[in-house]
Amino acid sequence: MADKEPLFARVALIGIGLIGSSLAHAIRRKGLAGEIVVQTRRAETLKRAEELGLGDRYETDATEAVKGADLVILSIPVGACGPVAAEIGPHLQNGAILTDVGSTKGTVVSDVAPHVPEGVHFIPGHPIAGTEHSGPDAGFASLFEGRWTILTPLPDADPAAVAKLTDFWTACGSKVETMDPEHHDRVLAIVSHLPHIIAYNIVGTADDLEAVSKSEVIKYSASGFRDFTRLAASDPTMWRDVCLSNRDAILEMLGRFSEDLASLQRAIRWGDGDKLFDMFTRTRAVRRSIIEAGQEVDAPDFGRHPEIAGVNVKDGD
Repeated sequence: MADKEPLFARVALIGIGLIGSSLAHAIRRKGLAGEIVVQTRRAETLKRAEELGLGDRYETDATEAVKGADLVILSIPVGACGPVAAEIGPHLQNGAILTDVGSTKGTVVSDVAPHVPEGVHFIPGHPIAGTEHSGPDAGFASLFEGRWTILTPLPDADPAAVAKLTDFWTACGSKVETMDPEHHDRVLAIVSHLPHIIAYNIVGTADDLEAVSKSEVIKYSASGFRDFTRLAASDPTMWRDVCLSNRDAILEMLGRFSEDLASLQRAIRWGDGDKLFDMFTRTRAVRRSIIEAGQEVDAPDFGRHPEIAGVNVKDGD
């Protein structure tokens, strides 16, 4: 791709955590931009990004970073998207594409859209890829390979801009699908948000137990508990914002989960082995379907590194 004209002359990455730094690597590897501008408010984080060579120019001021950029990507917690959009809106160039990588879309649309000037194409997005790690050191170019990116363009979105952003994510390695923001938030509430909330709760419960020592929890965590700790190690700011911004859908899924958990509790209490066996058989089939869809590998996992295993572990972005 290096001998071809880049898709964008200048890409501004607002935020340089796991997703932002991985985008920087992918953009560089695939030659998708003539210039990469990296922005973050913390001087020490920006310095580290520069040491890693993630950009061509580095700014602490978001308004300076977006000037002249034809693609601006908000790689920041969803709770920060509205205030940042208000800050950068007047400085976005005509014809630019503004997108984000947040795990919820309804609140991002309501928070960001009012600040997008006429002539700028706002196309919300969500790459469903990640790890439990954060910061500029956490990124790697293959993070998006084989993963889904969901775009939630508004009804009046320019088809050519949507197509160009689709080409961008495809070049980064993603499979791209579009859906409306409300449907996205309901889907992600069950496949990402609820599992993380459950993981946080289980790990918190274990930490509070008096009958089991903390050393035992750590010592014997090579069983199922270990996998919950990976999810529970995800960025606290991001997941606080996810819970607050997708409150209705998450509460709906939590209610359904509570009902199903009560049913499972009854089956265990009354020794209903048939019900337990049927449920465990059905859920095992879901796991097989995920493997067949290429979203996981059928290999033993004893703390394998996601890149070594050929699959990227979901954080939720």
